[in-house]
Amino acid sequence: MPQAHMEETGLEGAGPARTDSGAPALRSRLDRWRGQWQGPGIWRRGAVLAVLAVLLGLLMLIHADLPNKVGNLGSLTETFLPWLGLFVPVLLGLALLRRSATALIALLLPAVAWVNLFGGLLTDKSGKGGNFTVATHNVNAENPDPARTARAVAASGADVVALEELSDASRYEKAMAGTYKYHSVQGTVGVWSKYPLTDAGPVDIKMGWTRALRATVQTPQGPVAVYVAHLPSVRVKFNAGFTAGQRDNSAQALGQAIAHEPVKKVVLLGDLNGTMNDRSLAPVTSQLRSAQGAAGDGFGFSWPASFPMARIDQIMVRGVDPVSAWTLPATPSDHLPVAARVKI
Repeated sequence: MPQAHMEETGLEGAGPARTDSGAPALRSRLDRWRGQWQGPGIWRRGAVLAVLAVLLGLLMLIHADLPNKVGNLGSLTETFLPWLGLFVPVLLGLALLRRSATALIALLLPAVAWVNLFGGLLTDKSGKGGNFTVATHNVNAENPDPARTARAVAASGADVVALEELSDASRYEKAMAGTYKYHSVQGTVGVWSKYPLTDAGPVDIKMGWTRALRATVQTPQGPVAVYVAHLPSVRVKFNAGFTAGQRDNSAQALGQAIAHEPVKKVVLLGDLNGTMNDRSLAPVTSQLRSAQGAAGDGFGFSWPASFPMARIDQIMVRGVDPVSAWTLPATPSDHLPVAARVKI
C-alpha cells in the first residue's frame, strides 16, 4: 500500500526566527556593559592613558616652571596653554572605549587643573556703566583697505583708538579725521582721541626704531596716561624653538617705562605678541590688569583673525576699573580689533 509522503512545513506564515528585541534586548546589552566595568580588569586596562592624563595635568600645573633656556619652551607652552584642555575630552573618550577606571580617575587631575586656570574665563564678567572706551588694532602693514579698517574701528564708539603696524599713517589719518580731533603717530604706532592729547612722544623699547608711544589723554575725569606698543614678533622655528628674545627685551623696557609713569591712571593698548600667561611679559603684566581677564566674555582670542587661537592684542589698565571687554568684527587685517570700557 503506497505511503503518503507529508512535508513538514511548520506553522502557517512562519518567517525567519525572531531575535530578542525591545526591553529584554536592551536590558541584556546593559547587563553586558555593566559586566565589562566589573572585576579587576577595569583597573589594569588603560595604564598608558592614565599616564598621559597625569602628564597633561602636571604640564598645566607646573607650566610656570618649564625652562625657557631651550627654545623658550615655557613661553611657547603658555601662549597656547588654554588649548591643552582639548586633550581632556579626547582622553575621556579613549578611557571609556578602553573601559578603564584607572584612566578615568587620572583624568580628574588635568580637568581640575584646567578649570582652576581658565574656568573663570568661561563666564561673562562684563558689566554696565563706565565712562571711557578704548580700542586697539594691529592693522597689518599689508592691509589692502586702510580706510575701511579705520572706519570699522572708529565705529566701535571708542574715545581712544590705538593702531599698530602703520605702514602709511596718512591713509588712516584721513579716514579717522572725521571722528577723532586729536592724534599722534610715532613710527609705526598711533593714537587717536576725542579728548586733547598732551606730552605725546615715542617710548624706547630697544628695537632701533619706534614701535611704542606714550601720551596723556585729558579726559573730563582727569588725565590718563595711554601707552601704545607693538612688541617684536615671535616665531616658532624647528631648529631654534620659540624665538622671542627680542620681544622679551622690549617687554622689559616697556615695563620699566610704565613703572616710572607719574600719572596714576594708566592704559596700555597694543599688540604685545604674547598672552597674559606668558611669563616673559611679566615686567608689564605684573603692573597692570587685563581688561579682558577682569571684565571680558570668554577668552577674547584675537589672532589669527581667520581662526583666533590666542589673545596677543591686549588692553591693560592701572588706576581705573574695567567694566567690559570684547573683540570687534574682523577687518582686512590678520588680527581682530579689541575694545574695553572702563570707569575712571
